[in-house]
Amino acid sequence: MAGFLSRFFDKLKSWIAWSWTYLWAVWFILVMFVIYILRGPLKLTSMFLNTLTPKFYVALTGTSSLISGLILIFEWWYFKKYGTSFIEQVSLNHISPLLCGSDNTPETTTPTNTTQQQTIPDCKLWRNPLNLFRGSEYQRFQWATNKEPLTYYDMNLSAQDHQTFFTCEADAGKAEYEIMQMAWRERNPQARIKAAHEALEKNPECVPALILLAEEETTTILDSEKFLKQAYKIVEGNYKKTIPSQHMTPQQESVHRRDNNLVVYIKRRLAMCSRKLGKIKETIKMMKDLLKEFPMMNFNIHENLIECLLEAQLYSEVQTLLAKYDDISLPKSATICYTAALLKARAVADKFSPDIASKRGLSTAEMTAVEAIHRAVEFNPHVPKYLLEMKSLILPPEHVLKRGDSEALAYAFFHINHWKRVEGALNLLHCTWEGTFRMIPYPLEKGHLFYPYPTCTEATDRELLPTFHEVSVYPKKELPFFILFTAGLCSFTALLALLTHQYPEPMGVVVRTMLSWLYLPLSYILEKLEAILPANLLHQLSRI
Repeated sequence: MAGFLSRFFDKLKSWIAWSWTYLWAVWFILVMFVIYILRGPLKLTSMFLNTLTPKFYVALTGTSSLISGLILIFEWWYFKKYGTSFIEQVSLNHISPLLCGSDNTPETTTPTNTTQQQTIPDCKLWRNPLNLFRGSEYQRFQWATNKEPLTYYDMNLSAQDHQTFFTCEADAGKAEYEIMQMAWRERNPQARIKAAHEALEKNPECVPALILLAEEETTTILDSEKFLKQAYKIVEGNYKKTIPSQHMTPQQESVHRRDNNLVVYIKRRLAMCSRKLGKIKETIKMMKDLLKEFPMMNFNIHENLIECLLEAQLYSEVQTLLAKYDDISLPKSATICYTAALLKARAVADKFSPDIASKRGLSTAEMTAVEAIHRAVEFNPHVPKYLLEMKSLILPPEHVLKRGDSEALAYAFFHINHWKRVEGALNLLHCTWEGTFRMIPYPLEKGHLFYPYPTCTEATDRELLPTFHEVSVYPKKELPFFILFTAGLCSFTALLALLTHQYPEPMGVVVRTMLSWLYLPLSYILEKLEAILPANLLHQLSRI
């Protein structure tokens, strides 16, 4: 509240200074002239207001309250939808340039914008390494709740991924691949499945069609695993055939790269099937083999392996993996940061007590754990509310925005049980995570350990996440000044209307007294003007 008041008074000072600098002389002359011209009507107006009944004042204040209430409702709706005040936006974008001129605007705003572009990274979307199967998981949720778990924007991104990774230039003109190109663009799941079957009729060894059926047509993980094994058997043979000739021509190199992508994708999905079927040791072996065989593939397979190692409670291996991937030169993720915090918390969480810690202070190990939690919360501030069950979880999307609500959902959905398994870890998180925000400067001009928090996360997460989910927003947007102003105006006029209706005579006396007070300085100024200025000059001006 103090920060809001200080910013409000700073804006108010700047507005007053601007108005005083540019308009004080003009306004003074105009007001004096209008007062002189209207000195007769002003007297008549004061006499007219003295004869009004209390019902008029009730109607006046009630109408004012109604109008300001309607403005308040519109401002609130506009703020909820677009995140800004309509009156403020119109004032800054349309009225202010007309009054101030727009010549200096680019010169003052360009350096700031270029600085932000240099320091703040763009919002890049990443494939969720732990994404679920559409047929056997997302579709079952839809049958149970009659709600769409995936947005069209998210599914369209997946279609683009499949077109990029599962096809190459050599596939142009092949009937089955042309059908699959159309299948990925289809919005209706049944149309996609039908197109995949048509592609298999053209070519029984069309691997992308088998992948689509494994992802969308099957209703159990076992059925998905059967389709994926069939696809893997085909693509493994094709991949081995392309290894000797991969460097001969650009076309053969693109075929080899396509088969390489298919091998990695199918093998990881097979490992995820094993993970869902409870075959943890087999899953860990498959993930390690993938990282060893394809170390340069940027599919974030290490995050799948971290989740499997945590499920097997192989914390020493998790620490070894983090030592490799939690590097300053590598992109971070919620999985990396929060897993590092979990391992640090595991060493002290079972004995941690906030009462004892407040008396004796934090030990070195406890301080290390708290700092790791603060680091994780700064990277993605949305995760703790899901881990602490302050917000309800939904099925994660197929793509995530790092540091956004979508990534927080994806992480918490798969890792909340690992935090619950470590005794006292959630208690330590509950006691310490909010302290992170005292370390981060406001309004986020610069970050503490990472880049400043990006401003594009809310809009992107709203595209990625279904409408029935309430998107978590950070930092919380303060209510614009005009919403608070209209709310106060509406409340004040409504109170006046109520008081005038209940106590008409006293309120009438108060209004007449206030009007007489307002008229006193005006009459004083008029008398001074008549005494100073010549009568014929004022007469000629009044005629003009």
